[in-house]
Amino acid sequence: MLKTELSDSCLVSLYIKGNEEALSVLIDRHKSRIFTTIYFIVKDKYIAEDLLQDVFIKTIKTIKCGKYNEQGKFLPWIVRVAHNQAIDHFRKEKRNPRITLQDGSDIFNCLKFSENFTEPNNLTKKTVQYIKKIIYELPDKQREVLVMRHYMQMSFQEIAESTKVSINTALGRMRYALISLRKKIKTKKIAYE
Repeated sequence: MLKTELSDSCLVSLYIKGNEEALSVLIDRHKSRIFTTIYFIVKDKYIAEDLLQDVFIKTIKTIKCGKYNEQGKFLPWIVRVAHNQAIDHFRKEKRNPRITLQDGSDIFNCLKFSENFTEPNNLTKKTVQYIKKIIYELPDKQREVLVMRHYMQMSFQEIAESTKVSINTALGRMRYALISLRKKIKTKKIAYE
């Protein structure tokens, strides 16, 4: 009997017994439904693709650890896992909200870091030197993403491809870099208009 004709529960049982191809058939069978579930929540193709991979990793871990016990209900179970992953993504985003401009764009996409700060920016040379110093104190991977994004004006897709990581990882590194910068700036009490 072809594996594509087997039920989900049979394929899960085969995978538990060591048949890797069974999981591949399961994933191919339900991939579009799971992606759609995630996409409707996050409304971003790249984030949805990353979360889809996270769902598959979580599924593999759950099954391999013997914690999967949804006999005959694989699709509802994995859709619930996907839904929870998407909701968790929003919880993380809520803890580190994006600041958006009137046109809906992210403020950090508009920031310009340059060597020649002018008076209208209300930044002294001392402040500029301090900002450069704290940027260089960031962990290498965070500094790399920050520099690529703001100095080289690369998109997160380009950064992800260049550094050979997922977009979520690139976004996460940028987020942590900005959090670190904010903390250091607050301790120095640098004021901005």
